[in-house]
Amino acid sequence: MKAIKWLDEHLEEAILIVGLVLISVVCLVQVLFNKLPFLTSLTWSEEFCRFVWIWCVFISVPYTIKKGSMLRVSVVLDLLPQGLRKVINLVVQIIVLLSMILMAYYSFEVVGFIKASGELSAALRLQIWLIYASISVGFVLGVIRAAQQVVHVVKHFNEKELTTLEQTMADAAAEAEASKRAEGGAK
Repeated sequence: MKAIKWLDEHLEEAILIVGLVLISVVCLVQVLFNKLPFLTSLTWSEEFCRFVWIWCVFISVPYTIKKGSMLRVSVVLDLLPQGLRKVINLVVQIIVLLSMILMAYYSFEVVGFIKASGELSAALRLQIWLIYASISVGFVLGVIRAAQQVVHVVKHFNEKELTTLEQTMADAAAEAEASKRAEGGAK
C-alpha cells in the first residue's frame, strides 16, 4: 500500500528526474570525450539524449495534469461567482479527461503502425516503436491523472475555491514554512 501511495504521488517526478539526470550525464560525458584528445566521440549520445527527452516530454503531460499547472486564463475565472467557477472547472477537467482518452486511443494505433514497420534507430539500433511508446504511456497516465482530477473536483465541489492570488499566497506561505523547517532541521 505504501508503494502504491508513493507511485501515485511521485511516479512522474521520479521518471522525469531520472531522465533529466541521464541527459545531463550523457551530455557531460560527450563533451569530455570531444575535448580529450585520446578519446573518440560517442556516436550514440545525441540520439540517446533526444529519445530520453521525448520520453520526458510525454511523461510531463500527466505531471502537469496532476499538479494542475496546465495553461489557463484563471483571471477571468476569478471574476466569476464561486458556483459558476466550480462548474467551469469541472467541465474543463472532463474535457481534459476525454482528450486524454482520445489521444491514448489513437496513440496505440500510431505505435502499432510503427512497430509493424520494424524500423531501427540509426545509432542505438533500438526499435523505434520503443521511443513512440512514450506517447501511449504519457497519455494513459494522463487519463489516470485526469480521472483523479475529475474525482477531486466532484469530491470538493461544495468547498470554497481560492482565487489565483489567494492560491499563490497560500503556496508561498507553505514554501516559506517548509523552508523554515528545513533550516531548523539542518542546524
